[in-house]
Amino acid sequence: MPITSPTPERILVVCNGFIGDTVLGIPFFRNLRRRFPQAVIDVLIEPGAAAVLVHCPYMNELVAWPRPPRSQRPLPAALASILGQAAWLRSRGYDQVYLFKRSFSSAMLVWLAGIPWRVGHRSEGRGGLLSRAVGTHRGRHQAESYLDLLRCDGIEVDDGHNENWVSDQDRAMLDSLLVDVPAGRPKVFLAVRSTNREKHWPLDRWAAVIDWLVTTRGCEVVFCGGPADIVMHGEIVSLLDSRVAGHVHDHSSSVPLRRVGSLLTRMDLCMGIDSGLPHMAASHGVPVVVLFGPTDPEQWHPWKTASEVVQAGQAATQAKRSMRDIGVEQVTAAATRLLDDKARRGEAVRSRTVPLRRMCDGAVA
Repeated sequence: MPITSPTPERILVVCNGFIGDTVLGIPFFRNLRRRFPQAVIDVLIEPGAAAVLVHCPYMNELVAWPRPPRSQRPLPAALASILGQAAWLRSRGYDQVYLFKRSFSSAMLVWLAGIPWRVGHRSEGRGGLLSRAVGTHRGRHQAESYLDLLRCDGIEVDDGHNENWVSDQDRAMLDSLLVDVPAGRPKVFLAVRSTNREKHWPLDRWAAVIDWLVTTRGCEVVFCGGPADIVMHGEIVSLLDSRVAGHVHDHSSSVPLRRVGSLLTRMDLCMGIDSGLPHMAASHGVPVVVLFGPTDPEQWHPWKTASEVVQAGQAATQAKRSMRDIGVEQVTAAATRLLDDKARRGEAVRSRTVPLRRMCDGAVA
């Protein structure tokens, strides 16, 4: 079925604030740009995830969406806020919008903004606010769900391959940062924390994995999360023998999110729970081991890169699976397969280099 507006001049994509979701949208952005090479394509995104797309060449502007926490907004203030946002978006003259974000409020926002053609997923009773509502399917990978928004609009898509970019400036920064890391030792990135505590794996088991990586595999181990992750990293390191701890490097306080991708390109392996950083690693072609408990690996497994999924024991439902059911041996076995395979192939991670991009701090109410 063809789209209503075959040659839109200004297109908006509404994202959410999650790193992994945003990274998985990159194949969507590439295909949207390929279909509309002359259009202005802007992305409305919450600041927490905006840095993930700062080097993406398929858009014109990243427009910050600084929404206050919902709990701090009584109904009149929330209504005034969404009306102010809608008026601001209306002033930018978008004629087409795609919604990654599946909330009722996001659909209401673009409807109030008067954007003529609105495409999103059918959920939370918002179908009536959309020009075209796409069905959702259990077990459908998130990257495919985003591409479905284009497919339902009559837009052909490619194979959905992964990609990501770094800048020359970031590469130079990483050269200086890693100068003291011993050469010739495999480097393994660990992503151990999520905002969802049910995804966490016991810290003593992470310590056991690090001990194995260092003593058995001769690896250097790297952490690099947000400020809230530093305490957990320290707790894990405190469980290690001092000789092992000397091979663990935490760059969380020195490398901002917009530069984590550059750090990941230097890694031989990423291991972590179901969170945003393993998706970022996968987008740079880094082999990934991901531990899954209550979330669905069919929807969230690493996208189109060498990977191993380690899943908690078979329970009655996905939601009842506990991360405590995953053993250290399962994780080290998965890491062994990927490290050995990479060593056999001798492949280096390849990321494209692009100039730094500008982010628009839009005057959103």
